Amino acid sequence: MQPLPFIAAIKDRDEKFFELVKELQDLVYSESSLDTKTKLMISLAVDAAVGADKGVETISNNLRKMGVTDEQIAEVLRLTYFTKSNSILVTSMSAFKK
Repeated sequence: MQPLPFIAAIKDRDEKFFELVKELQDLVYSESSLDTKTKLMISLAVDAAVGADKGVETISNNLRKMGVTDEQIAEVLRLTYFTKSNSILVTSMSAFKK
């Protein structure tokens, strides 16, 4: 897998650190008990949850190239929204502890 753009940007400034981070990227996205498509769907959810617009755009486009439908992408994003917004509701309950 090509280094992600923000990882590739490290190479010119710090070759040693780039190699370490690139190696970690290779480990994280290599085939294992989860396939690459599943890992990218998880990454999509995390990027959406933290507001990483470019990551969401890039990952969605890569998933489409792998055969993932817009319906599946929408389902991942729906699940992300529900999970993230529920954490706000749970945290908000602390306002009513006495």
